[in-house]
Amino acid sequence: MSNEKKLTTASGRPFVEKEDSLSVGRRGPLLLEDYVLHESMAHFNRERIPERVVHAKGSGAFGTFTVTNDITKYTRAKIFSEVGKKTDMLARFSTVGGEKGSADSDRDPRGFALKFYTEEGNWDLVGNNTPVFFIKDPKKFADFIHTQKRHPFTNMKSQTMRWDYWSLNPESLHQVLILMSDRGTPYGFRHMNGYGSHTFSMINDKDERFYVKFHFKTDQGIKNFTDEESVKMAGENPDFAQQDLLENIENGNFPTWTLKIQVMPEEEAKDYKWNPFDLTKVWPHDDYPLIEVGKMELNKNADNYFAQIEQSAFAPAHIVDGIGYSPDKMLQGRLLSYPDAHRYRLGANYEQIPVNRCPYMVNNYQRDGFMRVDGNGGRSENYYPNSFDDITVDEKYKLKAPRVTDTEAEWFDRNAAEAGDNDHYTQPGNLYRIMSDEAKSNLVSNTVGSMSQIEGEKKDEIIMRQLCHWFRADPELGGRIASGLGVQINMEEFAR
Repeated sequence: MSNEKKLTTASGRPFVEKEDSLSVGRRGPLLLEDYVLHESMAHFNRERIPERVVHAKGSGAFGTFTVTNDITKYTRAKIFSEVGKKTDMLARFSTVGGEKGSADSDRDPRGFALKFYTEEGNWDLVGNNTPVFFIKDPKKFADFIHTQKRHPFTNMKSQTMRWDYWSLNPESLHQVLILMSDRGTPYGFRHMNGYGSHTFSMINDKDERFYVKFHFKTDQGIKNFTDEESVKMAGENPDFAQQDLLENIENGNFPTWTLKIQVMPEEEAKDYKWNPFDLTKVWPHDDYPLIEVGKMELNKNADNYFAQIEQSAFAPAHIVDGIGYSPDKMLQGRLLSYPDAHRYRLGANYEQIPVNRCPYMVNNYQRDGFMRVDGNGGRSENYYPNSFDDITVDEKYKLKAPRVTDTEAEWFDRNAAEAGDNDHYTQPGNLYRIMSDEAKSNLVSNTVGSMSQIEGEKKDEIIMRQLCHWFRADPELGGRIASGLGVQINMEEFAR
């Protein structure tokens, strides 16, 4: 049998007529029986799947994670079991608010999603290039994202929508300050840090729980665009970050990141000065210093973007033994929403797609559904327990239940003053004050440029409301932004 590849239909029938349709006469109508024509057009009509509702524009690559420091006193996760251990992984970087054809250099947070193929299941760490986020309750997420997308009337991005929402939600200030700095326009994906952002937990062999924050520090060094450079790059090469990542890996210049963690003993969480599960806050390094864990290297590009990057699916719910969740409300919301989004976009069996499939073991009683392609359990029973198969439950993998002391269910105010949850200004102010003079100037310039685009009858109201937040974070910062906007401020009256 010849090894020569022959052009075939999807069902495997070789054919010749790829470029000419079957017709009655040279200038006559087409015939319905030209199946190749109909198969081609029908498949083409269905090539596009729903784009991600957020993080639609992205790039990715495969690589390895290598342990460089022993942290087994904190976790029994096999991925960290010994120094030198290597684990295959996949990374996907993205913008957040842009559509699939948007520019890589737009001012936007960047997604930093990782999938580790461990022998005890796939572990997904789904974070961003910032350690905080705009909101702290998942019930606000859909409304927030609407403000980052297109206006329902104009179908255009709206700075008015953005600043209206941010000014009405002062919890966003920390992330907004980072976004308006040059960190909001990173120079591609290789020169930015990544963060798990949420508080997660680790459980060790003694069943002790520690709360942790994950930090991936770029070994290429931090490098950002200025606002002018990012706008220029958006026009010249909207796929700059994709090209930069792909070409460097193809040329053997493999990017690396060093994983470090912050560790908080479980008993310290209740009385810490800030809510350690608040996604708008960081843990100061003086209180919880960084501990090195390992090195992530990206060294292989995807062979097919659609199959391995577009169809990749990351979910914070995907954890492994020794790693757990926390009471972080935003994390709790994402445990449901991310797998749900994947089932809508890719189907109920999205975890059978090769890039998402655990390469070591998958044994369960899930059956049927669209695009079931793995044999569907064969002749085995589809219920548990049963007397016939040999699938067992291993008690060593029993999850450690979180410690809960409260007994009252209520819609608690996320910004309650009595709980100390209304301080939206200390940490953003601290961040501003440690910036270099150049970074401060760029932050002010970027913010003024963005707020200058606020329009409509509520313009002055929105600007003054947001200026209040900037002043409360740092009077110098508020004054510089007000001056840039041409707003005259009576400081004594403003303070009242």
